[in-house]
Amino acid sequence: MIDERAAIDMEGVLSNLTFPEVGDGSLVVDMGNIQSKAQPKDLFAVKKRSSWDKTNEARCDFTYKLSLTRRSDVDFISIWKKSVYGRTLTDIKNDPAMVEFFAESITPVISETLGYHLVDGSWAVCTSPKRRHLEKNFATLISERIAASLGIPFYEDVALCHTKQRVNAVFELNNLPRESNIIVFDDFVTTGMTLAGMKKLLSSLKKNVVFYSCINNKL
Repeated sequence: MIDERAAIDMEGVLSNLTFPEVGDGSLVVDMGNIQSKAQPKDLFAVKKRSSWDKTNEARCDFTYKLSLTRRSDVDFISIWKKSVYGRTLTDIKNDPAMVEFFAESITPVISETLGYHLVDGSWAVCTSPKRRHLEKNFATLISERIAASLGIPFYEDVALCHTKQRVNAVFELNNLPRESNIIVFDDFVTTGMTLAGMKKLLSSLKKNVVFYSCINNKL
């Protein structure tokens, strides 16, 4: 049973509503104006490569954070980590004074972790392949100083890489060390793929390989 006191007079409500007339122009859309603003998208247009924004480049404040990290199936020891503030990696590499600073910082770590084994004549130092420079690059210069401080040989250009790609890069043997134990040093490690390439190459040649880096380039 419907309660007449709660009933709504729908006829009265509807009679008070007003609706715009279709022909009064209030609903007319200017299609010509829309078409003039909407430009067709060229699906085959060649995209221009945007310039490298160095304001977002990785940095390091050199806060000591000794760590053992596993990346791309490679374990490596590093002493610093990428940071929000500090010097950019480009600035670091372009400063000749940083070569000695890096070498003096990482050499004691190598000596302490490997200990007396370094003096048995079976150790050598190398670094990852040069990619952009034919001359000695930042990592090569540091590796030379590490080897000199430890009193063990340094082998330059142990491996060659004929492409600039870093992911799944394949390295070619160029200068095989005589020693059975190899210290592979790299200045910065991001994905670990470069170290993985060196590990695959040298391990296949029955070399025992250990990895060190100065900057772990991931927060």
